[in-house]
Amino acid sequence: MEKEKIIPIIDLPYDTIAPRVLVCGDPARAEKIASRLDHMQVVAKSREFWTFNGTYKGVPVTVSSHGVGAAGAHVSFEGLILGGARVIIRVGTCGTLQPGMPQGALIIATAACREDGVTAQLIPQSYPAVASYDVVQLMLDEAAKTDAWYKAGIISTGGIFYKGVIPTNNRVMADAGCLAFENEAAMLFVTCSLKGVKSGCICAADGPCFEFVGSEQFDHYPEAMAKAQEQQITIALETVIRVEV
Repeated sequence: MEKEKIIPIIDLPYDTIAPRVLVCGDPARAEKIASRLDHMQVVAKSREFWTFNGTYKGVPVTVSSHGVGAAGAHVSFEGLILGGARVIIRVGTCGTLQPGMPQGALIIATAACREDGVTAQLIPQSYPAVASYDVVQLMLDEAAKTDAWYKAGIISTGGIFYKGVIPTNNRVMADAGCLAFENEAAMLFVTCSLKGVKSGCICAADGPCFEFVGSEQFDHYPEAMAKAQEQQITIALETVIRVEV
């Protein structure tokens, strides 16, 4: 009997991934998103990469976690594309870079600054990290149906959470109008663009990024974030089943 071919690292059998995929960093959140699916089943749980299949309003959808940071996320995104993904939407969290954004604000990324430390090894820095226009527009349409505070614009993808000796570019990016800081969107946008796959990203803001308030003073807002995450999951699910693939 021929041995089943498995996608490396994320340990998924080939041809088990739906064309429409939602991803997030936290495996527990992936399981939470997947609980919204009908006929949900576990496909694989390998390291931080937990993957689930099911249907949403009759449309097959895959949900998978990619962990924290661009390097591991790259492994996830490449594997999901090998498995059959044709559109991938990240459902994540972020820290805000602009004043006046409430806790639980939803940020729909149109593009991401490539501060991730990984994409530069794939393609020159002059290559942009941009979301697919139709995915962004559909997410905006779906967000308008909710009572969420949301905004679309450029975000920054970095490789660190905690500040070191070398200054980051976060304040420069804030001065340039970037809305938020997170760790994987640029990796997603570049990977998908290079592979001809559609992409998008919606993040729930859990307050200002660490560098602006200090990690010891950083405070979580569980009630605001719980509501925001439910809203962003709904927006992402409604969007992913509407995208033409």
